Amino acid sequence: MNDSAAPVAGKTGLEFALLAEDGPARRGLITTAHGPVKTPAFMTVGTAGTVKGMTTEQVQASGAEIILGNTYHLMLRPGAERVARLGGLHRFMNWPGPILTDSGGYQVMSLQELRKITEEGVTFRSHLDGERHNLTPERAMEIQALLDSNITMVLDECTPFPATETEARESMERSMRWAARCRAAFTQRPGYGLFGIVQGGVYPALRRTSAEALIEIGFDGYAVGGLAVGEGQEAMFDVLDATIPHLPRAQPRYLMGIGKPADIVGAVQRGIDMFDCVLPTRSGRTGQAFTRRGSINLRNARHQEDQRPLDPDCPCPSCSDYSRAYLHHLFKAKEMLGPILLTRHNLHYYQELMAGLRQAIEDQRLDDFVAGFARQEAEGDIAAL
Repeated sequence: MNDSAAPVAGKTGLEFALLAEDGPARRGLITTAHGPVKTPAFMTVGTAGTVKGMTTEQVQASGAEIILGNTYHLMLRPGAERVARLGGLHRFMNWPGPILTDSGGYQVMSLQELRKITEEGVTFRSHLDGERHNLTPERAMEIQALLDSNITMVLDECTPFPATETEARESMERSMRWAARCRAAFTQRPGYGLFGIVQGGVYPALRRTSAEALIEIGFDGYAVGGLAVGEGQEAMFDVLDATIPHLPRAQPRYLMGIGKPADIVGAVQRGIDMFDCVLPTRSGRTGQAFTRRGSINLRNARHQEDQRPLDPDCPCPSCSDYSRAYLHHLFKAKEMLGPILLTRHNLHYYQELMAGLRQAIEDQRLDDFVAGFARQEAEGDIAAL
């Protein structure tokens, strides 16, 4: 498959080319000012300008082409204006590839007692020092421009779960008004884009209304937000089934904050192109490794004399150079190398999963790939764990 295929006609600052389809699943290419992104893509999370425990060279070596930065954390420390004076986030953190920044809305909404939502935006107090801040749609656009984000996300209100249909509607409608303000405040440039975020809780009619409102405003891509907040996989897939048919074919689709491998595979089957989650890095710091034969807890005593690699089929340095016994020792001894090596492996696993999905779509064998993945998830290798 030729990654230089002509882009699908669009009106935006990002180019998105559809290279192959297998049912609803898509294999594509997003072209940004800082390089291309093959889709389906998993975006490694670099919350505060760093992927925890990893150098940018190690992140690149995992196969990652795009990372995610967090507007909320970066606006508080070191500050968006400071990052801009230092040459933007790419130069600041030594990441040459594309960067997507979330709007900060999710983090602000989670502050609960420290924030107040109005039609104008969100007023909140920093969790660092208690200083008062105002985050409006216009300020969210300004901050992400200062960071030099290639893909900017609109400011939205992440609807909590559970929520009544009335509560979900009011929240969604506010997010749509904010989305229009973000669109008006965003400065379009070649290779840079703005994504809208579909909200509406678990209510199909609200999701459709939200998607239609965003399409009328017009964005470079469309995200599905407000999931992975406790609704469970079945409800999440139901929301996707109700939402994706109403999203444009010619723009990328991003499922926010979803990172369990089975969730990613199921969402790709339904036509999602982009994902992000802290799971591979957070799990790596707590001793959990993702492998082709299920997840492994390296803190378990059964690994203390196991000379096998984490995953014999994984080419990453953590698997080729170190044994399970050594990794177990590192975690028991609380040595920082343990989380580093496990994080590095997990990032490789996720990127290899995405590469496998892309190839399966190109080869028109996604059903076989999914069946094999499900079989491994169900059977695992109990003796190896």
